[in-house]
Amino acid sequence: MALGNETGSAPLLERRSIDHIPESERHGKLYSQFTLWMGANLQITAIVTGALAVVLGGDVFWSLIGLFIGQVLGGAVMALHAVQGPRLGLPQMISSRVQFGVYGAAIPIVLVCLMYLGFTATGTVLSGQALGQLFGVSDTAGILIFAAVIILATLFGYRVIHIIGRAATVLGIIAFVYLFSRVIAVGDVAQLLQIRHFSWSSFLLAVSLAASWQIAYGPYVADYSRYLPSSTSPVKTFLAVGLGSVIGAQIAMVLGVLAAAMSAGQFAGREVAYIVGLGGTGTMAALLYFSIAFGKVTISTLNSYGSFMCIATVISGFRGSVEITRWQRAAAVVLIVGVATAVALVGQHSFLNAFKSFILFLLAFFTPWSAVNLVDYYFVSRERYDVPALSDPDGRYGRWNLPGILVYTFGVLVQMPFISTKLYTGPMVERLGGVDISWIIGLIVPSILYYLFARRDARPGVRKPAHKTA
Repeated sequence: MALGNETGSAPLLERRSIDHIPESERHGKLYSQFTLWMGANLQITAIVTGALAVVLGGDVFWSLIGLFIGQVLGGAVMALHAVQGPRLGLPQMISSRVQFGVYGAAIPIVLVCLMYLGFTATGTVLSGQALGQLFGVSDTAGILIFAAVIILATLFGYRVIHIIGRAATVLGIIAFVYLFSRVIAVGDVAQLLQIRHFSWSSFLLAVSLAASWQIAYGPYVADYSRYLPSSTSPVKTFLAVGLGSVIGAQIAMVLGVLAAAMSAGQFAGREVAYIVGLGGTGTMAALLYFSIAFGKVTISTLNSYGSFMCIATVISGFRGSVEITRWQRAAAVVLIVGVATAVALVGQHSFLNAFKSFILFLLAFFTPWSAVNLVDYYFVSRERYDVPALSDPDGRYGRWNLPGILVYTFGVLVQMPFISTKLYTGPMVERLGGVDISWIIGLIVPSILYYLFARRDARPGVRKPAHKTA
């Protein structure tokens, strides 16, 4: 079954998985990258993330500034990963085999799978609430309905994901324009912006919330740009992905900040109901519930699709083949969404605090990976990867790349004294006035160390650049 696109040749049901996309099958336009990432961010979880900055004690004005700074910093990191998609024609995490080895890449990939699981589960909770209200059923039934939709969309794959992204962008813009008009109508936004009490800990919390939101996309952002022609401008790819993600997330988080500030403590625990309540009742409420659920379809499908890519990458690394049958793909997707749904059903009544701790703690594991991957791609390998060797444990990248693994591990550990979450708080946090600066250290220290180790690597078969894949 096929449906014409810009080139009239791309199938609606995706045939490929983690294998290299040949130039003859490349398709798509940059505007689809912009709409995909804008649609992925115009959704309820981003609203909740922004609201956390105020719910946890931040000032409205300074929270908005902090969130924007975090969006720009984190968005730049994720957009740099997106540029690798057209150049390599590969999913994001398979390129980690260059830095960690064909087997060693399983270490960060397993952690990425846990990230997808967590994000899918938390998103499913909110979507279940929206569908429950929309159809007049329980939240549990809503969660199960949403899971079925995600399985179907993920099985169709790349093109359907981009189509959903375009639809989510249009629907999201309409819904957010309406919600902002209601916020302005029922609340005194000017007064909220005038009440200012600056706190470094609250300000940097806002920066960290937004930065972690963006950086967490890094491990799969290239999955959705890998079908673009290799001649696609890197700068334009960077801007299309980065602007779509930053603008979408900032719009959603601004709404979250204002809604939480107006709520007088009524936001936490009933996030979906409160947001919809701003828009009214009856038909309008039903449309908003639908918009919330549909907005989550995009990002939850990205998470499920990315999970499949990660599992396939781990398995293929050890068995030496990148061929994945449709039945294997279907089984993996059902398993992934099934586990995430089970987690959602168990944890649906303690969402907000668990989510805040989860996304902040993620930084400890993904900023070092981003640092290592980006430094290698742009400054060590200089965009030149030996694609066939990525599937060969006996090839130029080897089974285990010890320097890369050690730098990554050290990058995780060096952040521990500076992390501040409910899951864990490091000893340096109190001395810094409660400020969490772990993600900054997690970017800078591994970047420097990996560059030094990689440049000094004496194994020319592992580190010397191969042919340019673009």
